[in-house]
Amino acid sequence: MKTLKYFFLLMIFTVAFTVVLPVSCNKEIDITEDLKPLAPAATDNDAGTWDMIVLTSPAQIAVAAPGDINAAAYQAELTAIKDAQSKLTASQRETIEFWSGGGVLRWNQMFRKLVARYNLPPAPKADNTYPAPDAENPFADPNFPFANPPYASRAYSYVSVAQYEALKAAWHYKYLYNRQSPYKNDNAIKLLMPETGLPSYPSEDAVLSGAAADMLKSLFPAAVQEITLYAAAQRNAALWSGRASSSDISAGLALGKAVAAQLIARAGNDGMRNAVGTKAQWDQLAQQCIDKGEIPWISRDNPKRPPMLPFFGQVTAWNMTAQDIVNERPEAPPLTNSAEMKKEVDEVKWYSQNLTRERLAIVHKWADGAGTYTPPGHWNDIAAEYIAEAKFSEVRAARAYALINMALHDAAVGCWETKFFYFNPRPSQMDPSIKTGTGVPNFPAFTSGHSTFSGAAATVLSYLFPQHSEYFHAEAKEASDSRLFGGIHYRSDIEMGLAHGKVIGSYTVNYASTDGAD
Repeated sequence: MKTLKYFFLLMIFTVAFTVVLPVSCNKEIDITEDLKPLAPAATDNDAGTWDMIVLTSPAQIAVAAPGDINAAAYQAELTAIKDAQSKLTASQRETIEFWSGGGVLRWNQMFRKLVARYNLPPAPKADNTYPAPDAENPFADPNFPFANPPYASRAYSYVSVAQYEALKAAWHYKYLYNRQSPYKNDNAIKLLMPETGLPSYPSEDAVLSGAAADMLKSLFPAAVQEITLYAAAQRNAALWSGRASSSDISAGLALGKAVAAQLIARAGNDGMRNAVGTKAQWDQLAQQCIDKGEIPWISRDNPKRPPMLPFFGQVTAWNMTAQDIVNERPEAPPLTNSAEMKKEVDEVKWYSQNLTRERLAIVHKWADGAGTYTPPGHWNDIAAEYIAEAKFSEVRAARAYALINMALHDAAVGCWETKFFYFNPRPSQMDPSIKTGTGVPNFPAFTSGHSTFSGAAATVLSYLFPQHSEYFHAEAKEASDSRLFGGIHYRSDIEMGLAHGKVIGSYTVNYASTDGAD
């Protein structure tokens, strides 16, 4: 349990509620939202040859050959499916219909729901200190985890990469063994899901359920029962629909869980355990700023919170080295005692005093604060529409989310490294008369996290869906502008953050352009 505790270590420190209007709205995801039945536009039968990210090869985890379809054991599996189909209840048919929309998209909905539910900062205790969520006691108050933006970006990436790695491995074995689905092996079995054209062994539904569920259980241990039932429903839908037999499912489940174990091992050594730091280290960051003749950032919460994950900038990125993170760090913001800084503060104050209905709507649209699925989740939500419309196969949908979320994770690492390197104060610290239109995040100003996340996501989405590039970048700019409109970021924060995010996103695009999937 100590290893798990270190793996999930994050901090209790986040956006302030008491300094300004608490306008963050809850974005609890309705996972019953409609998805059209997925009939993939292509089978991507070469996906087993695409580059791996964490696994050394798609065959790293062995999957034994399936039994003969004429053997008594397999024939018994077919009989069980026919019996189940003859007794399907309305509820079971609804389960089949639910999962017909695509497993990758359904798991992403569940993931965003969990992030929103657990993105809640602990309240202060009577002595004005803040309790820490405990991975070994996730149901305690405060619940574990606190799914703040850095934690969420990392979590989205690990689940997405686990799904993608597992599905590439599944595709390798599907076409190695080429066992057809039950409905093709017995005409009495009906196919109650859309035709995919895929071999059934190992089952892609079971692979997804194993990889996604094990990753999510490790990240959100208080939701284990809910996640377990969700995963079981996906496997049941595959069986009842005639898409997969019990041996297809068993092989897929084992493969998905084995891949998740590889990702959990990576996460245990990616530096997250050191992202919180100590009070002495936090004080040193402030003192270094003072020693440069600058005004250091101070929490705007009351009582003051320690900073949110000040050393997240040292967490291992996906497509950038630690040196890349440093090399791409934006140039310094205006000095806090400079005329340029005064000009920027004055501009923020003007927006705070002229918050029109239109600008306020933009502020609210992109607030993504406590109780929401965070800015990375917002971009996952945007991506869902385009992935669904493209009718991507499960493995290609998983690739899209893996690329998006690797870039978002790297954006969090790069942005947090920048924030705590410069330790720049917020506008309302420089001028307390500034009234903000949204909660003030509990970390330094330069650069804007929203801007960095949005620049990275828009860059990757533009690679995936180039015909919509103009829209993605317009949304990214609006997300970035929302932080200036809300009075919590200077112009240099948003402009440099947006540019930084685009640079970070380009690292993922460079990786994707040679991964064998295009």
